Amino acid sequence: MPPIFALVDCNNFYASCERVFNPRLEGKPIVVLSNNDGCVVARSNEAKALGIAMGVPEFQIRPLLRAHQVQVFSSNYTLYGDMSQRVMETLEQFCPDLEIYSIDEAFLSLSGFTSRNFTEYGRTIRTTVKRWTGLPVSVGIAETKTLAKIANRVAKRTPDTNGVFDLLACSDRNALGRVPVEDVWGIGRNLTRLLNQHGIMTALQLREVDDPWIRKHLGIVGLRLVMELRGVSCLDLEECPAPKQSLTCSRAFGQLISTLPNMEEAISSYTSRVAEKLRRERLAATVLTVCLTTNEFKEGPHYSNALTLKLPVATDSTSDLIRSALKGIRAIYRDGYHYKKAGVILTGLVAASQAQADLFDYQDRRKSKRLMSALDAINGRWGADTLHYASSGIRKAWKTQFQHRSPAYTTDWAALPIVTA
Repeated sequence: MPPIFALVDCNNFYASCERVFNPRLEGKPIVVLSNNDGCVVARSNEAKALGIAMGVPEFQIRPLLRAHQVQVFSSNYTLYGDMSQRVMETLEQFCPDLEIYSIDEAFLSLSGFTSRNFTEYGRTIRTTVKRWTGLPVSVGIAETKTLAKIANRVAKRTPDTNGVFDLLACSDRNALGRVPVEDVWGIGRNLTRLLNQHGIMTALQLREVDDPWIRKHLGIVGLRLVMELRGVSCLDLEECPAPKQSLTCSRAFGQLISTLPNMEEAISSYTSRVAEKLRRERLAATVLTVCLTTNEFKEGPHYSNALTLKLPVATDSTSDLIRSALKGIRAIYRDGYHYKKAGVILTGLVAASQAQADLFDYQDRRKSKRLMSALDAINGRWGADTLHYASSGIRKAWKTQFQHRSPAYTTDWAALPIVTA
């Protein structure tokens, strides 16, 4: 049976999450900012219409935001992550064969739904997700994942489709001719420049290029992409994601750090966060990297550095990782600078159950594992940092700032909306 894919994509996901619990925002321009309320990372359609670009620093558009009464929000990743999970659980009701591609996108396999009208089924999915979660989605349907991406783009940008576009049922064989080549999944800036130089401007023109030319200039990956545009499926549904190759916790400080003790607190805190991620993935790390940098956009002396450490044994223990991270940051820290950002990166990841032991390891690993399980259970039940290592600090003046963050409506009892009768 030929494969059939549906790509379900949440519209303006971060901004839409903010609207779910604040209906007064409907129809108003919304922007969501990055950590420390620095740059725009999400925009509603109304904000896009004002010409607000993705990634622009907030201070550069502050007059525009005020003039048009744009609603500004700090990133609320706890809320967005929980809403994403609700969307994916809803989609599983329609199709068990599902690939979660990103926080707001999922591919569904509709290969066995031969007796259904795919457009109507897509509308049912869209209506149900909206009813159960409050989030609007667009649905693109096609015989390959690349074409499903294009179909989703059409559904999102063409009002007549009502948010659902089935490329299989499209009678217009030149639909790809209206899709710029840079909007094809997997075509970045460099490839766009190369293709444009050779007169290839649309997805249709790319589809018609000879195989030898594609293989020469785009390689085997590019050839697979072109085959997908021709309706030949080369990308299967990935229901079991590949194990992660690295984990990172890297953030800008709420205020500049100029002392080693404050830097140690920040590194300890970031190490704790990335260690929690490591245990959730049931992995252990063999290599740890610490890095720091000043703000290169401000006047004054600049400095950045990084140090990679090979860990004695593969570990997922927060205490082991903090010990190594502090050793690394003390080695690269230099007085006389005002630091803007630091981070911890874990690589050389292996399955925690298959981590190689060391003959001279002096620690009780079973006891450490029980301790980490208890730590994660308490913080999971009562909130992050309910229990934390003293090296992470108490006051944390350097902590990332979120001046416009909305409540965590779905994960914190104290943040539930209150209705007054």
